[in-house]
Amino acid sequence: MNETQLLRRWAIGMALCLTLIQAPQLITSAQADPGSLEQALAQRVDAQTSALLPVGDFYQQLDQRPVWQDSNRVEALVDALNSLEDDGLAPGDYSAGDLMDAFQTSQQASTLAQADFDIQATKALLLALEHLSRGKVNPNEVEPKWDIPRPERRYSLLRIAHAVENGDIQGALDYVRPSSAEYAQLRDALRHYRTLAEKDSVPYLTGRDEALRPGDANEDVLVLRQRLAYWGETDLLAADSSAYPMIEAQSVVSDQRTYDAELERAVKQFQRRHQLQEDGVVGERTRLALNTPVTSRIDQLRVNLERARWIRPTQTNEPRVWVDIAGYRLHYTRPNGEHWDARVVVGTPRRETPIIHSAISHLTVNPSWTIPPTIMREDVLPQVRRDPGYLARRNIQVLSPSGERLDADAIDWQRPGAVMLRQVSGGGNPLGRVVVRFPNNEMIYLHDTPARGLFQRSQRALSSGCVRVEGVTEFAQLLLQDSGSRYQLSSLLNSSGSDRNVNLPQRIPVALHYLTAWPNAQGEVEFRDDIYRRDADLLAALLQAA
Repeated sequence: MNETQLLRRWAIGMALCLTLIQAPQLITSAQADPGSLEQALAQRVDAQTSALLPVGDFYQQLDQRPVWQDSNRVEALVDALNSLEDDGLAPGDYSAGDLMDAFQTSQQASTLAQADFDIQATKALLLALEHLSRGKVNPNEVEPKWDIPRPERRYSLLRIAHAVENGDIQGALDYVRPSSAEYAQLRDALRHYRTLAEKDSVPYLTGRDEALRPGDANEDVLVLRQRLAYWGETDLLAADSSAYPMIEAQSVVSDQRTYDAELERAVKQFQRRHQLQEDGVVGERTRLALNTPVTSRIDQLRVNLERARWIRPTQTNEPRVWVDIAGYRLHYTRPNGEHWDARVVVGTPRRETPIIHSAISHLTVNPSWTIPPTIMREDVLPQVRRDPGYLARRNIQVLSPSGERLDADAIDWQRPGAVMLRQVSGGGNPLGRVVVRFPNNEMIYLHDTPARGLFQRSQRALSSGCVRVEGVTEFAQLLLQDSGSRYQLSSLLNSSGSDRNVNLPQRIPVALHYLTAWPNAQGEVEFRDDIYRRDADLLAALLQAA
């Protein structure tokens, strides 16, 4: 036997010896607690492969220890899940009503059953955290032209695990819940309207040929007071509000049938909160808003709480521009914390203004307007075919795809082919004097307009998709100033030439969002018309089981 064979036999012998030494230890360890809960849990966790719920990562923060084997902790979980009703979420999506029974059943069963329950409870919590932190519904599935990445998971599992170990399940939910004041105000409103739904209703305002006006005196004025009291103006009724809404007509003094100054104030406040003409006249639209079932307002609040969960959080001192599409307002929070607000005109239901997150990059001063293909096809070409002088009167040039000027009289406007239309800058240009631009896939921008009378209307879904801003020149000057630009807008506007682009040294975030219920500056939740008819689809998606 040579030296190599001897070395091989020696190595094999040593390996056998080590195996004999270690084997009893392994067997002893396995037999010491063959059915331990920790082992059962590890076995079950290894089988969890869900990409949505980080079950394995959660238990890793706890060194693979079970956490739902104590009745007090499970009860705290159930209470916390039930509280999600205030967020417009359904506790049934997280099996809140079944968890205590499942826990008690598992305690009388095997360690595998106890491990399964532990994971079931963990999944319920993680799913609730997922929905609460970034929404139950994927906005890409229900919002047309949504081009914003869905928010990433933005909470620490370690912090969640510590909260669970301490039995503070409600604290875990509070930690991931959106922290904005607006979200809290929407939750408060939903809680209030749910309380209203539990009360007896009051009479509805009947249809009238004539509107109710200040100075009127009749039975309908009394009903108007009752409807306003139902929505929160309880001081309008002489009867004890604690007995409301079971109000007997004979208990109300005669002047309750008179439309006085106090009632007019309450009507105007109601109109302001419901995006109605604030004139104190109870016409058809105000009457319909007063008669809206409280369940409809609850649904509206649930839908907009979900939309609020889609909104990216911002830093307190971060400048940002916010376009509230359904509220017809633009809000600019400046770097110094000051606020600048303006009325806006947004897209019609046929040409909706999309939801966008971007950053303002530059201004265009004295802009020309290259007419978008849809507007050219649907609006301009029919005008040109009826009236050959239309283009000349509007200072609209005809261009080839490469930008060369073409003779409008030489074009067959029944079949114009690949031409572009561009309206030169000036007083009649629909973009006005300045355009505020930001990158987006829909070619949307904020701009001036010569049609300034439109800002006086209460319903302002009137544009072709872009957003017209009242006082946009003041807004543009603030953007230049706050971004550190050396330019003054007044000098740029007075300079010769058109289409001058001025970059902002520092981009300013801009977001366009669609919200049909949202708090105003005073914290009162305003209800808006669902101008784009999006609420129903989102509500249906929310009502589907998770």
